[in-house]
Amino acid sequence: EVIRQADPDLVALQEVDFRTERARKMDLTGELAQLTGLVPLFGRAMPFDGGEYGEGVLSRYSFIYTRNHPLPAREGKEPRAALEVQVKLKSGDTISFIGTHLDHTQDDQDRINQALELNALFALGNRPTILCGDLNARPESPCISILFSEWTGASPDRAPTFPSMNPVHKIDYVLYRPINRWRVIESRVICDTIASDHCAQLSVLELLSPPSAEVF
Repeated sequence: EVIRQADPDLVALQEVDFRTERARKMDLTGELAQLTGLVPLFGRAMPFDGGEYGEGVLSRYSFIYTRNHPLPAREGKEPRAALEVQVKLKSGDTISFIGTHLDHTQDDQDRINQALELNALFALGNRPTILCGDLNARPESPCISILFSEWTGASPDRAPTFPSMNPVHKIDYVLYRPINRWRVIESRVICDTIASDHCAQLSVLELLSPPSAEVF
């Protein structure tokens, strides 16, 4: 119901079960797609509980390209991934959309390594790109500083997103690049304690025309 009411074009889901015992062998991304009328994609971060566990994306558009990118994690740490899709909008423009979930432990090193990898993977070209998810990092952290060197945050007010009951920390983000291709129309936090233990970050972004090149 939270997704239906937001009426989004794209949704990034984290901590998603795929055919695990605890999820009664259901494909939870697929179940949400059936309930919302969106197109599903699941990307595995690791095997878990007789099935798999990782990221999910829901989309109003069909996918023209998908890839699940493993992110660096030191021995003994939980594997992480970044699930990338490319979609063609009604305007004919192609954008990339990435959902991810970074390391949750107190030590920053894996989050730093994962942020550097995200920049290396997705911050090189000029394709309009949105990166979002549970980054497990506060705005003043080294991880976010690394990402903000290449990306712009869609929620400058730093509204807290965790926990969903009386949130006190901002650890969930919507980021975009390049800065001259997007305009933020709206950004707000949606808290629902039944839907998730995190508040949802809703951002409405307008894709702008590329700047014209003039030769003198």
